[in-house]
This record gives sequence, C-alpha cells and structure tokens, in this order.
Amino acid sequence: MSNAGSEAMGGELGDGNRRNFLIKVTSVVGGAGVAAACVPFVASMNPSTDVLAKAETEVDLTGIPAGGVRTVAWQGKPVFIVHRTPEQIQSVSTTANTLDPEPDEKRVQRPEWLVVLGVCTHMGCVPNKEGLGWTCHCHGSQYDDSGRITRGPAPKNLEVPPYYFAADNKIIIGKTA
Repeated sequence: MSNAGSEAMGGELGDGNRRNFLIKVTSVVGGAGVAAACVPFVASMNPSTDVLAKAETEVDLTGIPAGGVRTVAWQGKPVFIVHRTPEQIQSVSTTANTLDPEPDEKRVQRPEWLVVLGVCTHMGCVPNKEGLGWTCHCHGSQYDDSGRITRGPAPKNLEVPPYYFAADNKIIIGKTA
C-alpha cells in the first residue's frame, strides 16, 4: 500500500514536484506573515488623530480690536494674528529697513490682517510684541509689523502659514482656499 499510495499522491516522497509545491506554499504563507507583521509598523507612521485634529485651526476675528493681537495654537506652534491699524499698514509699506525684503502685499491677503508663525527664524524662540513689531529677547532679533526681520541674527522673516478667509470675520489656518 505504501507504494500504491505514494504513486496516487503524486509520486515518491523525494519527488521534485512535491518539493516545489511545498516550497511555494511555504513561501506564500511566509510572505503573508511578513506582510501582516508590517501592517502595524507602517500604520504607526501615519499621523495620530490629535495631530490630524490640529491640522487646521479656525479663528473668529470679531474679538480682535484694531491694533490688537491674538495668539492661537496651530500644530503646536503659536500663530500671531494682528488686526493692523491704517498707521501700522502705512509703516510697513516700504522694505527699506528689512534684511529679508519682501513686500507687505505678498505677506498678507488683506492689509488689515497679518497672520504669521510666532517662531523666531533664528533659534525657534517666541518673540514678544513690542512697539512696532516683535522682539526676540533670546538673541536680539527684531521684526516689523509685517513680520519682516529688521535686526539681529535671524536669517529670514517670520513665516506666513497657509490660511484663507472662510468669511469676513473667520480664517482657517493650515489650508489654502
């Protein structure tokens, strides 16, 4: 029976067809196991739900008086929102005293509203609003009311985050229209 049984099953135990079949099945099962083990690892690289929740920040502008500043958090960073007065807008109309000249018109969507990241471009400190702009007391960098660098070691202007006006009194930070 051993001889007849092995012939009915596809030949002798040492037969190459059976060995190839077992190698292929083992390879497929092993590959599926490796793929299944990689799924949690790859999934861990996706942003967490709390990060996704902070990807966009909605800000109501109605409570910010002319000349006032509101600081909000976006992706764990401070964002300065300034309701600029006509005098402030006039004072930033020239780029003469800036180290990284960029016209104010390119930095704002509406002249009366400035939205910039509140992170110094030198070492990542948070500058303080003082007079006509911001001062980073850690290393002495100064920025004007458009967030442009006017003095100090900072290499460039305060960054303008992506944002858009969802309504006349509401902006969404983190996404462009």
